[in-house]
Amino acid sequence: MPTKWYESEVVSIKKLSPETKEFVLKIPGDEIFSFVPGQFVTMDLPVGEKRQQRWRSYSIANAPNPENLLEFCIVRFEDGLGSCYFHDVVKPGDIIKWKGPDGGFVLPENNIRPLLLIATGTGIAPFRSMLQEVFRKEVVPPIHLIFGTRKEEDILYKEEMEYYAKKYPNFQYSITLSRENKPGFVNGYVHEIYNKEDYIIPEDTLIYLCGWSKMIDQAVEGLLLHKKVRKDQIRYELYG
Repeated sequence: MPTKWYESEVVSIKKLSPETKEFVLKIPGDEIFSFVPGQFVTMDLPVGEKRQQRWRSYSIANAPNPENLLEFCIVRFEDGLGSCYFHDVVKPGDIIKWKGPDGGFVLPENNIRPLLLIATGTGIAPFRSMLQEVFRKEVVPPIHLIFGTRKEEDILYKEEMEYYAKKYPNFQYSITLSRENKPGFVNGYVHEIYNKEDYIIPEDTLIYLCGWSKMIDQAVEGLLLHKKVRKDQIRYELYG
């Protein structure tokens, strides 16, 4: 079958941090767009002539919904063709061409196993989508989300995650700051939390990592060596 491309209007843009914005797209038509939380779409952006320049993939940051809205959190990189286009050019009312969904970075269907979710930066996007969907279900498994970023001002979706932590006893939320030392946060990187001797990872835990390749390489090595988890417990998605 030929690839189906969508053309969706940007209905809102919101600043999430000094360098990150949320872009919300509205899918036209009455048919509800189906995807699995954790998946991504590929956008065809007018930023070059070649496909490798124009096509940019972004994780969907919200769960499926009857409003047919797709949310994306996109950080601005000085040399990023796609991110600079979104931050410097895109405005509400613009049309974005995209296809999808794609990707297998998803939770098992009807999962009841404990989850350890580790993210840096906009790597939190697929986890936010997963969490919104999980919290709709009757049974919420034990979940620990560890989010790492540079400074307090860079924390994404902080109020939402704190709300979940208060509402759902099985959900734990931790933040690490690598460039600031502030009360209430762990100073350092995400490894500072799960590498502690007293941090227990049950043997049936599923571990998901999303962020920069350096973080994931270090995390996988540490989890395998120090925590003795099995390779089949770990799933990851790279950002760069």
